Amino acid sequence: MTEFLTRRSRELAVAVGELIANGRRRSAAFGDLWRRSLQLRVVVSTLALGSAVVFVLGMVLQNQITERLLSAKELAAVDQTRAAVQIAERELVGISPNSDAIANRLASALNKLTSTSPDQQSGAGSAGAFEPVLVNDAPNLAPDNVSFAGPYEDVPKSLREFVLSSPDRTVSQIYTVDRDNERLTFLMVGAPVTTTAPALQLYMLYPLAAEQSTISVVQSTLLVGGLVLLLLLAGITNLVTRQVVLPVRRAARAAERFADGELDERMVVAGEDDVARLAQSYNEMAESIERQIRQLEEFGQLQRRFTSDVSHELRTPLTTVRMAADVLHASRKQFPAGLARSTELLVDELDRFETLLADLLEISRLDAGVEELVSEYADLRTIARRAVESVRVIARKAGSEIVLDLPEDEVDAEVESRRVERIMRNLLANAIDHGEGRPVELRMASSDDAVAVTVRDHGVGLRTGEAELVFNRFWRADPSRNRHTGGTGLGLAISMEDARLHGGGLDAWGEPGQGACFRLTLPRRQDVDYAVSPLPLPPADVRPVTQAAQQPLAVPEEVYP
Repeated sequence: MTEFLTRRSRELAVAVGELIANGRRRSAAFGDLWRRSLQLRVVVSTLALGSAVVFVLGMVLQNQITERLLSAKELAAVDQTRAAVQIAERELVGISPNSDAIANRLASALNKLTSTSPDQQSGAGSAGAFEPVLVNDAPNLAPDNVSFAGPYEDVPKSLREFVLSSPDRTVSQIYTVDRDNERLTFLMVGAPVTTTAPALQLYMLYPLAAEQSTISVVQSTLLVGGLVLLLLLAGITNLVTRQVVLPVRRAARAAERFADGELDERMVVAGEDDVARLAQSYNEMAESIERQIRQLEEFGQLQRRFTSDVSHELRTPLTTVRMAADVLHASRKQFPAGLARSTELLVDELDRFETLLADLLEISRLDAGVEELVSEYADLRTIARRAVESVRVIARKAGSEIVLDLPEDEVDAEVESRRVERIMRNLLANAIDHGEGRPVELRMASSDDAVAVTVRDHGVGLRTGEAELVFNRFWRADPSRNRHTGGTGLGLAISMEDARLHGGGLDAWGEPGQGACFRLTLPRRQDVDYAVSPLPLPPADVRPVTQAAQQPLAVPEEVYP
């Protein structure tokens, strides 16, 4: 029995859990639809406001109809009761309250009231069916001595007391009584019969069943009418909203296609209303943007062509100058000291000029989109070591040691080794330039779908907003700083394009006084995107400035002095 109850409890808990989860999913779906659909929000808001208005209007109408029905019933009942009092006065003339036959006289008068129409006597409008009650009552009379004819026990005590205290007034009250397990509501009207001494009381009980039925019909009619009105209101609101929302949706789809590169996408202009003016304005804006984009494309093509042509044209005279400079450099020992130094400077600047021409040609090819990735699987640790070897001389001149932190296992990825090595070389050279002679750290990590390389220096760092500018062409954080590498100002821009060509990314971080860190993330396979970079940025060893000055650097895996 216990196992059965436990199993049933588990099944119930699972069912409740599924019900809650289903409710949450439906709530989330409705919330998403509510946020995205202007038409739904307008229709629901209109229905809510319309429901409130219909409810208030229905309550007001119901109260007015009920009040009018009861007021008319009460007026007719009072007139009919007064006519009945006149009949009772004629029938009960000379009656003695102390006689033994008073009950018979009251019953006879009651029969006369029910058999004779009061309308014929008074000429007043009929209040419908009634039940008369004649009572011989007085304030100081014991209940056992009260004589009556009719359903006296249905008359409430409050009404009897009010009639006894007001011998010259007609009093009415709505009261509900229980008869045979059924609740009946009456309009009860009481009045004194003054021709007797002491006076008798006449009570007329008018059933309100017809009025209650009428009020129920009115309530049902108002409810059905309200629901129909709300449905019509929802339909009309939906139709009107569609006339406004559909052009907006068409404009949104046109804007999305325009943003995707379909510059000839336009909206259909129909009519002269506000929507038509919106479509016309959108088309004019699209034409203006398309014209400017075409102009920028033409200007960019001219700029790239100019850069490429100039770079190619400069190669021939540069080759001639290089040959002459090499001859002079080879014979520099025969020159005076000043002339020999000038020859060395000439060769150094020619090297930098050749590098600048090569970078300009490379960036022009990247801008033109003609570069293709020639990828193969390679161990990125080997590429990192080659990049470190290529900058070891300038690192020694700057007084910076390069710290390598590489995985023990092979890190294979589908890359173009030449481009990845150029990225690492540019990052290392940039770190040496800004490292203030402090160590430069290169760290590598991998995951199932990505490889990340970070190059960290502990120099001046980057100010706020400069991390987004470092990849701009010819941008320098501090133009007054001397370069150790003789860079062209295009290295980081080319590195960014090489990373994008691999389907990866290149990010930067820096803080004043804590140095800078550049992170290269590449997919391990060209047809598989990566989700998260294996290395964090900012790096994990970032500390407050006060602690950074006190704590030493971690022990490196490989050090290149």
